[in-house]
Amino acid sequence: MSKKESVANQNLSTLLRVFLIFALFFSLAPIGIAKEKPLFKVLTFTKTAAFYHDAIPQAAAAIRKLGDENRFAVDVTNDSEAFIDSNLAKYDAVVFLLTTGDVLNDTQQAAFERYISAGHGYVGIHSASDTEHEWPWYGQLVGAYFKNHPLDPQFQKAEIHVEDPSHPSTSFLPKVWERTDEWYNFKSNPRDNAHVLLTLDESTYQGGEMGTDHPIAWCKPFSDGRSWYTGIGHTKESYSEPLVLQHILGGIQWAAGIKPGACEVTRK
Repeated sequence: MSKKESVANQNLSTLLRVFLIFALFFSLAPIGIAKEKPLFKVLTFTKTAAFYHDAIPQAAAAIRKLGDENRFAVDVTNDSEAFIDSNLAKYDAVVFLLTTGDVLNDTQQAAFERYISAGHGYVGIHSASDTEHEWPWYGQLVGAYFKNHPLDPQFQKAEIHVEDPSHPSTSFLPKVWERTDEWYNFKSNPRDNAHVLLTLDESTYQGGEMGTDHPIAWCKPFSDGRSWYTGIGHTKESYSEPLVLQHILGGIQWAAGIKPGACEVTRK
């Protein structure tokens, strides 16, 4: 063997050793840096049978990202067949994300009632209150049904007042939170059966119909489970606002039973 061939073989041998070292490292790396087990699991439901919000893709992606960043697993579906006992049992909370209309049949409704009665959580976002108007149990769960919203203009800047600064979905907010959205009026005031977290100041925008007491986010224990609702979140832009995302995160964590928060009824 010539000297030139010997050097070439040595170089090849060195390259092979380097390759084997790298291969061994990457094969073992997942063992050392395995992804942490999720703390809990959430089903995000996006079915619409009436108005479709074009923010649904952004909103669903935002909740997935919240899960990735805060150690909870997220499944997203618009299929009402997910509402069977064996499937719902996999989740600590169900998020009704921008749902509208009659989205569950009688059998699916019964399964969801059993799910909440078993101690699980419900999260309603924006038009979740414009869902299942003919299902009285759901109306009690969400706390109040959507009535209408201003149309001229539809989207307005308004002031939100933090009524409970200690709940995980509001503790980080400024005392007066100013932002732009589509602002719901509700068919009833949820204050008599829920713990109000945020209220709207109707003097700061046009079209409010609930007067000086206009709740826009609330929570409550319900049928051995937990219910959290926010009227915020019509626009695509909402789901890139850090405070909105933190608000939703805190609601999910509370509804899933991960973070504590007092949600006794607040009466004026």
